[in-house]
Amino acid sequence: MIYNFDSHVGKVRKNNEDYCMGEIIQTKDDCIGIFALADGMGGHNKGEVASKIAVDSIIDFLKENISNSHGIKMDYLDDVIKQGYNYANQKIYAKSLEDSSCQGMGTTLVVAVVYKDDVIMANVGDSRGYLLHNDEFRRITTDHSVVEELVKANLITEEEARSHPRRNQITRAMGAGEIIIVDIFREKVEKDDIILLATDGLTGCVEDEDIKNIIKQDKDIREICQDLIDEANNNSGKDNISVILSKID
Repeated sequence: MIYNFDSHVGKVRKNNEDYCMGEIIQTKDDCIGIFALADGMGGHNKGEVASKIAVDSIIDFLKENISNSHGIKMDYLDDVIKQGYNYANQKIYAKSLEDSSCQGMGTTLVVAVVYKDDVIMANVGDSRGYLLHNDEFRRITTDHSVVEELVKANLITEEEARSHPRRNQITRAMGAGEIIIVDIFREKVEKDDIILLATDGLTGCVEDEDIKNIIKQDKDIREICQDLIDEANNNSGKDNISVILSKID
């Protein structure tokens, strides 16, 4: 498994409220990839604090609990990820209560855990997880946002959602309350499949087909991450942009 992650402030904002990280852990008989990406809530205090706590906390939690398992069972891993989300949520929520400057802060959080021929994705908010398998590029996660609900209700189209005045309003966020509801998705992966995690700084201004064409390039994975960020900046650059790419080898 090879991977790379990158984040850029964009061309308009002065502060980067995104945060992302990835690690590969060697287990007794294999390796496991852990990837997490978060987008601090725009318009709220200390979004960059919330996103960093979210990513660092869940990666630390998953590393500790996965490494303590003797033989990883994927069914159990679902529960570990949910526990990790609750652990990270409590960290953010507690920080917002104890530090008045952090009151009201929150963040999205999307996570991918890759082990053997499985990937488990989890998300809160509108940061997304995608899978490229052969020539099929699919969004795996479901946005927790106002426009996603409008699209599901057939009130607006996907294209209209991109420019809708409420496109940045999310309906779930890490740190917004003591309890968090997280969605879990499971997919099979094969050699040469590519997993993408991204904030809406990319997905909100670059079409899925264009993202697919960029990540299919025969380039080093670091260059592909940079190309995705460049494309988002060329199209808009109004938001922070963060991406994580992982390729199954």
